Amino acid sequence: MTGNVIETVMGGVVLVVAALFLFFAYSTSQVRAVQGYEVTAQFESVAGIRDGGDVRIAGVKVGSILSETLDPKTFLATVRLSIDPAYKLPDDTVAEIISAGLLGDRFLALVPGGSEQMIPPGGRIKFTQSPVSLENLIGQMIFSQPGAQKKPEEGETPSK
Repeated sequence: MTGNVIETVMGGVVLVVAALFLFFAYSTSQVRAVQGYEVTAQFESVAGIRDGGDVRIAGVKVGSILSETLDPKTFLATVRLSIDPAYKLPDDTVAEIISAGLLGDRFLALVPGGSEQMIPPGGRIKFTQSPVSLENLIGQMIFSQPGAQKKPEEGETPSK
């Protein structure tokens, strides 16, 4: 009977420690969505980003991705962002989707411009850059013909 009590107490201790660990991990991470003003940006491709993903300026998280939708008229991906109100974005800000590393998670990076005009809440980031596809680059490299030159036809002399 004492064995069952000890096992029950140990199970409870393990659950409490696991709960404390999860609370600590959540409170120290930057997983939470940033509350702020909304802006939108349109991209040709949003491959690799997801709802709740980071929006960063110079590597520092300043916002969150709220949603991704497809515009049925232009077939561009529209991304809604929430930006911390402490950061006002110039209207010539560039939004680009980049990778944290070679195989790392992708995030949306903002590169503020030098304009005096700011993007208002509910405004749109005009300048965007879609992510570079590693698969497409490798395919282009494999199927390209480096150094391929047109062979001279019969009777022609090769030019130098």
